[in-house]
Amino acid sequence: MNWGVFEGLLSGVNKYSTAFGRIWLSVVFIFRLLVYLVAAERVWSDDHKDFDCNTRQPGCTNVCFDHFFPVSHIRLWALQLILVTCPSLLVIMHVAYREAREQRLRETKGDGYRCIYPNPGKKRGGLWWTYLLSLIFKAGVDVIFLYIFFRFYRNYTLPRVVKCQLPPCPNVVDCFISRPTEKNIFTLFMVVTTCICVLLNLIEATYLIGKRCHECQRARGGDSRR
Repeated sequence: MNWGVFEGLLSGVNKYSTAFGRIWLSVVFIFRLLVYLVAAERVWSDDHKDFDCNTRQPGCTNVCFDHFFPVSHIRLWALQLILVTCPSLLVIMHVAYREAREQRLRETKGDGYRCIYPNPGKKRGGLWWTYLLSLIFKAGVDVIFLYIFFRFYRNYTLPRVVKCQLPPCPNVVDCFISRPTEKNIFTLFMVVTTCICVLLNLIEATYLIGKRCHECQRARGGDSRR
């Protein structure tokens, strides 16, 4: 991965974010992405290989593993991180569109043209809506994945032993999950950081709406005094 491009992307997201958005970005990329890359991937790398069942019946272990792990934690987290960071890129693309439009007007009409976006990165008009919808989308994605994890893995925890009686298993078979305590710790850590990110998104959305309402009230008060 080209970390120079990655660093430039992060600086671009930070540039157009509020203080709450910068905190959210730090939580995502330090406590979620780096933990995922450095530690969590290794913890789940042997989940299928070390899923042992007390039977030699061909196919039984694979069927039981698929039943108790329909989707791997690590793949769900990867998909979640991709989806939750995409809206921030839309904000950057919206700002880039504004800057490109200003550049085209400057080239066609010269220096005396009327400036449409004096500050392309200022959250006004369409960019304000793009930013607000991105916050709602990010919070929604995290909430949906929390629900998916809860449905697949009750209370976000893994038992030490699971009992399976699906064909072709000959009877009730005990299967043992590798390193369940370590996996539970990482799962709970990711769940807690996800909840923090949802809370930060909601706080930032409330801040944006409250600030916008306050500005509208001030503008109306100024008009009435005139």
